[in-house]
Amino acid sequence: MNKSQNYSPIDGARTYNALRDENMIIMAANVQIIPGVLEGIMQATKDTDSAVIFESATSECDLNGGYTGMTPKDYARFCFKTASKVKLDTWVLHADHIKIKSLSEDEISGTEDLIKAQIDAGFTSFAIDASFLFDLKAKTEKDQLRDNIDITARLAKFIKKHYINDQFGLEVEVGEIGKKDTKGMVLTTPKEAVTFLQELDKNNIKPNLIAIANGSAHGNIYKDGKEIFQSAINIKLTREVARAIRKAGFETKIAQHGITGTPLDLIAKQFPKGDILKGNVATFWRNLVWGVFKKHEPKLYKKIYNWTIKNYQNDKKSKEEIFGKNGKYAIREFYDEINAVESSTVEELKQKSYAEAKKFFKAFNSKGSAKIIRDKS
Repeated sequence: MNKSQNYSPIDGARTYNALRDENMIIMAANVQIIPGVLEGIMQATKDTDSAVIFESATSECDLNGGYTGMTPKDYARFCFKTASKVKLDTWVLHADHIKIKSLSEDEISGTEDLIKAQIDAGFTSFAIDASFLFDLKAKTEKDQLRDNIDITARLAKFIKKHYINDQFGLEVEVGEIGKKDTKGMVLTTPKEAVTFLQELDKNNIKPNLIAIANGSAHGNIYKDGKEIFQSAINIKLTREVARAIRKAGFETKIAQHGITGTPLDLIAKQFPKGDILKGNVATFWRNLVWGVFKKHEPKLYKKIYNWTIKNYQNDKKSKEEIFGKNGKYAIREFYDEINAVESSTVEELKQKSYAEAKKFFKAFNSKGSAKIIRDKS
């Protein structure tokens, strides 16, 4: 076996099954900007012997490059190369938010093309997100979720057909993350989650993870134009959903989305570890990069900032909010310059990412969890 193969990602189900009864959360890091950040997180992972997931959502990384400018093959290549450099042997490569927003056969077949490319690139875990397909007019949970159930089952069967074995990781989603109505956040009920899993089970689909709408929102959160903490995650509901899933006889655990901005002490003290198995951290790493660029690459930072404000100007929002929510679209626009920053900047990104990743691993109680996976293999 060659060196790169030694440090390839492991099957997602192998990781989730090994850790599903542990009192910890696996960090899933969306690394949108590679230099320094990926290596820093991987080194912290190795030094703490923590389980970890590196993931990229369809919006970030698709067959056309997404808003990061990377295809699945590009992202996988960076992860494989860095894992080999760091000698990291216990990690998962996850395709996050494989979204379906309609029943169009063109959209579905295009998504199957994306999944096949992700499998070919070496991804070992997949999140099918058809949560947008919810029939508000239907009277029962099963009928409200029917399209989500059918599309999720179809795509999961597609993965089964093309993945090398039956040990791929599978995450599904019930309840659109961050969706609001006139009453506030739309939240997943325990009955919806259980119904969804029961109907998938009838199709012989047994997800490792389920993402629910529990009050979180993706990205930075703002109030009156100023960034605020993420504090709307409904811990009580999360526990209730997890309890209902267990009572119904399922081993599926919760994937928590929208963690950026959540105070680490709240995660450490209040997050129901064991109910939540996977915790997504995405925007945080982009925020870290912008902070380093502002200090160490001021000319590039100014170009990125001005481009974002010019292209996403909104009289109703502050410049802080405009950049915080839309700066991600500049990653592709300035891809070559971002990937050619000074070596000293890369080192600063590496050191800061390393330090912050260790804080997350501590809050998630994941130190030493990689050994559990190796011991159970």
